[in-house]
Amino acid sequence: MTKEAILQALSNVQEPDLGKDLVTLNMITDISIEENNVSFTIILTTPACPMKDMMKTACVNAIHLLVNKEANVTVNFTSNTSTNRLDTKTVLGGVKNIIAVVSGKGGVGKSTVAANLALSIAESGASVGLMDADIYGPSQHIMFGIRGERPMMRDVDGKGLIAPIEKYGIKVMSIGLLIDEKQAVVWRGPMVSSAIRQFVSDVDWGDLDYLIIDMPPGTGDIHLTIMQNVPVTGVIVVTTPQLVALADAKKGIAMFGQVQLKVPVIGMVENMSYFTPAELPNNRYYIFGKEGGKNMAEEFDIPFLGQIPLVQSIREGGDIGTPIMVSDDEISKIAFKEFTANAIRGIAIKNAGVVG
Repeated sequence: MTKEAILQALSNVQEPDLGKDLVTLNMITDISIEENNVSFTIILTTPACPMKDMMKTACVNAIHLLVNKEANVTVNFTSNTSTNRLDTKTVLGGVKNIIAVVSGKGGVGKSTVAANLALSIAESGASVGLMDADIYGPSQHIMFGIRGERPMMRDVDGKGLIAPIEKYGIKVMSIGLLIDEKQAVVWRGPMVSSAIRQFVSDVDWGDLDYLIIDMPPGTGDIHLTIMQNVPVTGVIVVTTPQLVALADAKKGIAMFGQVQLKVPVIGMVENMSYFTPAELPNNRYYIFGKEGGKNMAEEFDIPFLGQIPLVQSIREGGDIGTPIMVSDDEISKIAFKEFTANAIRGIAIKNAGVVG
């Protein structure tokens, strides 16, 4: 066995999403051969890569088939999160991917989706932040159980920055941490835009693989401010199956396709897709209609990222500050894990410039 033979064998293994082989993509490193033992490391495009087990099996099979059927193959993984950011010296320089979670209307569970997406990505070892940009209706401080806490200031290179509060391994920042909950935020557009710019420039986000931005519903000042001032990797659109929500989701998709914004849509996720009672786990009741989000994704030719069921424990988890992804409800986690895997894939494909 030689390194050349190993690389030749591995050049037959494709990265499932990017459509090129691991050797061409420079994803193989640290090849070590000792008698019948061979080990190497695959550099993933993200720690949250959903396809790594498939790649591991394919690599082992390739070496057994093309090099040595008796070889003891050890496949290790590391990650270097891919990014499409060329200039990391400007806004949020330490953040590789900025993902905006949007919805056309309120009440579709956008904040629940954003919170559990962040937690699901972090579960795999990626560094994640969550910015609650819903100035008028902040909720992430409630969902993460940090109501009443106040962020501290820290000195970074001579500049005073706000330190996000860390909970469940996520860096969280919300206007709900800075104001009295009993007071309504009665601000005109310029004040809101100024607050958003502060969340970007005056918060010490540090180095992150992913920053998830929980956007306010609709299409307005905050969306324009963020899209024009922040290098957003892409947006994820949240909808529910009924026609009213879908009609508003269309406006959101249209907004991000406008020339002055031109932000890629990573995909659409359908929340509250069906109701499953705890006592009847195999039953599905399509209360708000069936597969409206999936049909719309096909209509606009954007990826459909998954369906999130209407489950009592998901709602309860957000209310008590224990999101479903950090609970013991393994069944309800499945839908979020599948959605996250599809979203992460979509981001990697966009970063690689591959037509998905």
